[in-house]
Amino acid sequence: MLLFAAGILGGLTGSIAGLASVATYPALLLVGLPPVTANVTNTVALVFNGIGSIWGSRPELHGQGEWLKRIMPFAALGGIAGAVLLLSTPSEGFERIVPFLLGFAALAILIPVRPKREARVASHQRHTTLLILEGAAIFAICIYGGYFGAAAGVLLLALLLRAGGATLARANAGKNVVLGVANSVAAVIFTVAAPVQWPAVVALGMGCLLGSRLGPVVVRHAPAGPLRVAIGVAGLALAVKLGWDAYR
Repeated sequence: MLLFAAGILGGLTGSIAGLASVATYPALLLVGLPPVTANVTNTVALVFNGIGSIWGSRPELHGQGEWLKRIMPFAALGGIAGAVLLLSTPSEGFERIVPFLLGFAALAILIPVRPKREARVASHQRHTTLLILEGAAIFAICIYGGYFGAAAGVLLLALLLRAGGATLARANAGKNVVLGVANSVAAVIFTVAAPVQWPAVVALGMGCLLGSRLGPVVVRHAPAGPLRVAIGVAGLALAVKLGWDAYR
């Protein structure tokens, strides 16, 4: 029951702001799983978060198909790299840099995005360069998503809002798909090579599926300004918490 409730909360916060692991990972530790086992079990359970959030984001995903086709290979490769890193390297490096990245992303969400002026002519070379830079940034974020993922969605949401000029609802929908892809490929690796606790996956995953289905509905109907402030403030609070844990 605890994991199911944590899954609902994680699914809701994950599909709105990319903060699912903030609720789900501590719940797995609380029921007695060791850190690495909790991490991989969390990643597998969050596959259901991806399913529910994409399901709920279908209206906002309309028209994003071509962009997603170009970006998803970067997300998949990032998720694979993150999973391999988790299974083969210590976590200290990530723990020390993530608070700064998360704080920067939270500020980027809080700062209003100015409407972009339409360029008269967009060269093919410039378009290709921007796509490569965006893909590289998404690849890096998805490495972290496959490795641990707490607030990876905040990083990605900040990127999509600043780079593409999308509305919060459309950027959130794109974020749900990208993170869903990265998380799913990492989960496949963990299923084969890591100590996944399947009873916990079932309880947590069912809660995630329910909560994540409702999250995009909240984003669709809530005022964008206050919701962005709430996401940004939550991201800053988590950055302070992670920084305290890493450097104390």
